[in-house]
Amino acid sequence: MGRTAYGVKGINLGKGDYVIGMVVIRRDSSLLVVTENGYGKRSAVNDYRLTNWGGKGIINVKTSERNGEVVSIKEVLDGEELILITKEGIANRQSVKAISVIGRNTQGVRLIKMSEGDLVTDVAKVAQEE
Repeated sequence: MGRTAYGVKGINLGKGDYVIGMVVIRRDSSLLVVTENGYGKRSAVNDYRLTNWGGKGIINVKTSERNGEVVSIKEVLDGEELILITKEGIANRQSVKAISVIGRNTQGVRLIKMSEGDLVTDVAKVAQEE
C-alpha cells in the first residue's frame, strides 16, 4: 500500500467494545490476560483460531463483576517474570510459570490480592539479563 492509503479494517467493534492491546505471536508461547480485579490466566496460542480482516474477534476471557475488565494481554514464556502494578502503587513481581495454563473461554485465577477499591492498572514483563 502507498503512503496515502487508508489501510484495511482490523476488527469490527460492537457498541461499548474497545481494543486494549494486540499481540504478534512469534514463537511457541502462551497468551497471558490480566483483569483489573487481579485475576489472570494463560492460554495456549493454539487455542485461538485465525480470523480475517474486519472480524468480530474471539472470546479470550469471560469478564464478570468478579474479575473485572481486561487491562493487559501479553505473549509470555515459562522462564519470564511479570510485575503487576495497581492503582494504589503496589508492584507485585511473579513468575509466569506460576500462572495456570487454562482454557481460552474461562475467568482465570487470582494473581494478586488487593485492598478494597484497588485495581490492577498495568502489567510489565521484567527484562532478562543476558
